[in-house]
Amino acid sequence: MFELNEKLRGLAAYQPVEARGCVRLDANESFLPLPQAVWEAFCQALSGLEYNRYPDPAAKELCGAFAQYYGIDPQTVVAGNGSDELISVIFQGFLMKGQAFATLDPDFSMYAQAGALAEARHVSIGKRDFQISPEEVVEACRREKVRLLIFSNPCNPTSLALDREAVRHILKGVEALVVLDEAYMDFSDQSLLEEASQYSNLIILRTCSKALGMAAARLGFAVANPKLAGALRAAKAPYNVNAMSQALGLAALRRGDLLDQARAQVLASRDQLLAGLRALAQARPGRFRVLPCAANFAALVMPQAQRAQELLLSRGVAVRFTGGLLRVTCGQPEENRRFLQEFEKIWEELP
Repeated sequence: MFELNEKLRGLAAYQPVEARGCVRLDANESFLPLPQAVWEAFCQALSGLEYNRYPDPAAKELCGAFAQYYGIDPQTVVAGNGSDELISVIFQGFLMKGQAFATLDPDFSMYAQAGALAEARHVSIGKRDFQISPEEVVEACRREKVRLLIFSNPCNPTSLALDREAVRHILKGVEALVVLDEAYMDFSDQSLLEEASQYSNLIILRTCSKALGMAAARLGFAVANPKLAGALRAAKAPYNVNAMSQALGLAALRRGDLLDQARAQVLASRDQLLAGLRALAQARPGRFRVLPCAANFAALVMPQAQRAQELLLSRGVAVRFTGGLLRVTCGQPEENRRFLQEFEKIWEELP
C-alpha cells in the first residue's frame, strides 16, 4: 500500500472561513467591484485573445504596466499566479534541503507551509506585544544561520507596519535573502519598492488581491534586482499567469486613477470601522484592544477572540481568528455597521 511521506502526512490544507450567505469580513479582499471602465476594457481584450495559444511566459506587458503604475524598472518585475505561487517558487528555488528559514510570528501561515514542503528548518522569531525588534531579528538570523527570512509588512494578521529604516536595518544586518511581503503596503506609506533593486538580498512581493480588487484573478508580483529577478523567471513555471489574468491586470493597471480612487474608498471604510471599534473599546474598558492599523483590516487583542469569531459567524458575520487575534476586514459601510452591531451584542454571551 502506498504511504504518504512525512512532510505530506503532517500537512493540513488552508482552511478559509465557511460563510455562505454571510457578511464577508474574513478574507481581507476588497469589497469594491471592478470599476466599469476596467471591466469594459477587459471584456474587449478577451475577444482578441488566442485561446489556442499559450500566454506570454514572461507577461512582459503586464509587468510593464505594473512597473509604470509604481514607478519602477520593468526589468525588476516578475509576475506570478498570485503571490502564493511566488512564495512557493522562492522557497523551492532559494533553499536547499535542511537550510534554515525564519518567520516573525505571528505572520501569514503559508510561509511555514512553503518551508515544510521545501524540507527546510523553520526558525520562528517571536514578537513582543506583536511588535518586531529589528535587533533581535538580526541576532536570531545570525545565530541560526538563516538562509531565508520572510515576513509581511504591514503584517497579516497584526495590521502593524514596520518603518522603512527598521527594515533597512534588517536587510543590512543579515546574510539571508529577505523576502518582504508588501501585500498590504498600498494602505501604508513605508514601502521599499523603489529601493528593491539596490539590495543584493531583497525580494519584495506585491499582490492584486487587496487594494487592487482582483483576488479572483490570482495575480502577484515579485520585485528584485535583475539577478534575483532572472533567477525567479528561470525557476517559475513557464506559463504561470494565464492570458485572461494578464488581460485583466493590464486593463486595471492602465487605469491607475481608478485604482487610486478605489483605494481611497477602502481607506475611508477602514477609518469608519476603526472609529466604531475604538468607541466600543472605550465603552467596555479592558475587554479588548484595537491594534494600530496600516492595512485594510482591524486586529483585535482579546482573550475570547476565537469564541467571538464563532458567535459572530452564528449571527451571519464572518471574521477570522488567526495568530491569536480577531481579524476584521473593512467592508461596505452597511457591512461595517452590521459587524459593529453584532459585535456589541455578543458580549452578553462571552465569559
